Amino acid sequence: MVEFALFLPLFLVLLLGVLELGGAMSHDLSLEYASREGARNGAALANGGGTLGCGSGKSPNAATVDPLIIEAVERVLTSPGSPIILSNVSQIRIYKATATGTEAGPVNVWTYSHLGGPIPVDGDTPLDFTPSGTSTWSACSRSNANPPDLIGVSVAYSYTFSTGLTGLLRYIGSTTGPVWAMNDHTVMTLNPTSQ
Repeated sequence: MVEFALFLPLFLVLLLGVLELGGAMSHDLSLEYASREGARNGAALANGGGTLGCGSGKSPNAATVDPLIIEAVERVLTSPGSPIILSNVSQIRIYKATATGTEAGPVNVWTYSHLGGPIPVDGDTPLDFTPSGTSTWSACSRSNANPPDLIGVSVAYSYTFSTGLTGLLRYIGSTTGPVWAMNDHTVMTLNPTSQ
């Protein structure tokens, strides 16, 4: 009985740790796929799909590029089978990236606001994310000339532990909290178009 009492907490930590890690990995894979889908859409929509520049007759769809990127990310996050709790997504960042993939330069930040965002081009329900502050990297300033810009999309998420692992860890003296901050990002080169 004494041996069982000594072994049980360790066994429960291992068991709950494996279950929690599996759940966290499922969430992380969904975030990874969402950021990749957003970056893919952003890369395909260089300069709004129109001629480079912001002048008359150029980039006629530039204002819809970032909402389409956010729509692609949100579509993955809310798809059937996705474990993501949308309100736990603190922000989605669309940014100009360096050759190493790090954020450098202008960035557009979108924050969660249930049905508070713009209405997507091909839908009738508003997005659940709104632009936070002013846009510092407008779509019409993104260059797909030689060399093309790199677009990055990152998704920040707070994973909430779903098992009793945090309570058990606190019982044995750990200070691990019930929330795990996750941040997945994808960087892609803007697709070249004829000029």
